[in-house]
Amino acid sequence: MISSQYYRIMVSAMAAFVFNLFYALYHCVLGIINYSLWFISMGAFYGILAMMRFSAVLFDRKHRKSFSNDMDVFVMKFSGVLLIVLGIVLAVVNYISLSQDIATKYEKITMITIATYTFCKIVIAIVRAVKQRKHSSSLLRMIRNINYAEVSASILTLQRSMLVSFDSMDKRQVRFMNAMTGAAVCLFVLVLGLSMIAKKKKGS
Repeated sequence: MISSQYYRIMVSAMAAFVFNLFYALYHCVLGIINYSLWFISMGAFYGILAMMRFSAVLFDRKHRKSFSNDMDVFVMKFSGVLLIVLGIVLAVVNYISLSQDIATKYEKITMITIATYTFCKIVIAIVRAVKQRKHSSSLLRMIRNINYAEVSASILTLQRSMLVSFDSMDKRQVRFMNAMTGAAVCLFVLVLGLSMIAKKKKGS
């Protein structure tokens, strides 16, 4: 863990996979119990993240046994497609949130704590991107893109909660800000997916 950056990345991916899986099941159960499309959509979002991280861990195990360029291409394309699906699911989640005014309101201290945690995730993602910029590994690139997608979705969730928690804007302004940020996040995730597919097609 201390000496190998690659090993730390894979352990982190495995832990995140377990977390995403349980969070997906949690939201799906809530969605079924409450007949809530929003909870089910959130379950789908975390389920896709879990599937992507599982494919990354599985690819790592296969890669250690024997490298296959065909497997490398398949995993990159598969992850790219999942990122595109993730962008679509995010668009659905954002639409439901806007149409039903779904946003969690927190106390000031709790909101500041959540904001601090989210900004820490952003900083960690940036630091990792800088440290790994010289590595051309498809696996590391895939994990980075998964992290980027999750962090961007966290920013959208943070914004929705902050706007209703601090009451600094009226409802029309809040809806506009959430719609614009949601569109930007969905577009960003879609571009991540398309870039993974396009780059592998070019190199294949």
